[in-house]
Amino acid sequence: MILGLRTAIYPVSDLSTAKRWYADVLAAQPYFDEPFYVGFNVGGFELGLIPDGTPGTSGSQALWGVRDIDAVFARLLAAGASSLDPVTEVGGGIKVAAVTDPFGNRFGIIENPHFDPAAVK
Repeated sequence: MILGLRTAIYPVSDLSTAKRWYADVLAAQPYFDEPFYVGFNVGGFELGLIPDGTPGTSGSQALWGVRDIDAVFARLLAAGASSLDPVTEVGGGIKVAAVTDPFGNRFGIIENPHFDPAAVK
């Protein structure tokens, strides 16, 4: 049985620079830091960085939960990300947006008033 999301992995060309950028954006230091993988704990889930692979904005799209999507979207842009999809209401009070991180990856965010953290397994 699939229990739910545990990790979203982002390939980057410069692991050291990406580690600093994500530490700033996430306001957290990695809990796992090796030359082959850097892992951040984000609200009980993992955001991982790998130094190989090809960054991109197509394919699977993880959306990271936020409380104030407008403020977080502005913070990501101020940190050097580029707007990919502006903040958009998609119905039911749910808002989504996405940026391209400085390494070429899609970084999606979602403000979802219906998300129940207690339902996470």
